[in-house]
Amino acid sequence: MLKKNLLVLLAASLLSACVTSPTGRSQFIFMPEAQIDQMGLQTFSALKTQKPISRNPQYNKLTHCIANAITGQTGGKWEVVVFQDKSSNAFALPGNKIGVYTGLIQMVGGNQDQLAAVIGHEVGHVLARHSNERASQQMAVQQGMGIISQTTLGQNPATLGLLGLGAQYGVLMPFSRTQESEADVIGQELMSKAGFDPRQSIVLWQKMEQASQGQQPVEFMSTHPSHATRIQELEQRMPQAMALFQQAQAAGRRPHCN
Repeated sequence: MLKKNLLVLLAASLLSACVTSPTGRSQFIFMPEAQIDQMGLQTFSALKTQKPISRNPQYNKLTHCIANAITGQTGGKWEVVVFQDKSSNAFALPGNKIGVYTGLIQMVGGNQDQLAAVIGHEVGHVLARHSNERASQQMAVQQGMGIISQTTLGQNPATLGLLGLGAQYGVLMPFSRTQESEADVIGQELMSKAGFDPRQSIVLWQKMEQASQGQQPVEFMSTHPSHATRIQELEQRMPQAMALFQQAQAAGRRPHCN
């Protein structure tokens, strides 16, 4: 009876936690947003003490100019920091925090539109509450595995191992690829609305592909879509993005961040 009640309770929690993302996708989110934001703030604060912050005036001016244009389409106050790091990386955290590595700025050659594609993508993760979604998914999987372990099925260690593997590749990783693709869509829309050329998002991922030198894992085993998949999806949505870009240009949104 206890096991049955636990299953009913878990099912009820799953149903009550269904929300809709900015692109219309159904999401499973039940963690308190304030708690996720606090985690983002703590992580960002820790990074600022662990990683050197770039004082390069050119890099800072470029990054802040782009980030301000992007977040001007989202509202809210965002903190932006350029970190001295050779990695071609950037991130955005719950609580409206953006970090950009100098290695990424160097990789795109200071191209404002390509950097806008990355920043827009990272901001897209925050707008779509992907951190909360991932945390909620992982907690649900852990709870589900805990319930199964109390049943006859869970008495077989091999079965539990297979269930864990199935959860990893059948639930958590595919959702992560879905989130990455969704962030691409949101980011492309944000950069276009801000007046950045969305066609440069294609050039960006072509550069990323060249930089990876073919070392990207196969898509099934990766938490990210392949570069070819990303490029194809961005190209498919380019007509809508160009229409937004042209509207932004007509409205006078013409960033000059370089």
